[in-house]
Amino acid sequence: MVRDWGKTFEAAGTAATAPPSAPTVLREAAALIAGERRAQYGDAREEFRRVALLWSGLLGVPVAAREVGLCLAALKLVREAHRPKRDNLVDACGYLQLTADCSGK
Repeated sequence: MVRDWGKTFEAAGTAATAPPSAPTVLREAAALIAGERRAQYGDAREEFRRVALLWSGLLGVPVAAREVGLCLAALKLVREAHRPKRDNLVDACGYLQLTADCSGK
């Protein structure tokens, strides 16, 4: 399930001050994972499961699909800390949402 996080934050009274026509980082991430990225790469849960199998073999330790999402989000946060770019934040939010989707949360 992909949530409209912009609406979630608006309901909580913590909405960003951007005009409604400007996508927030969360709205942009939600749109990408539900649309363009899903069309390009397919179901993220299955993709994360395949990556987890590969990483498990490479590392010699079990890796879960949700851990793939956490590691990919961490990579984007490291990039953001080193060289800030909106895309890093959008992708980190997307990876965290997909991690939650893999976890069923």
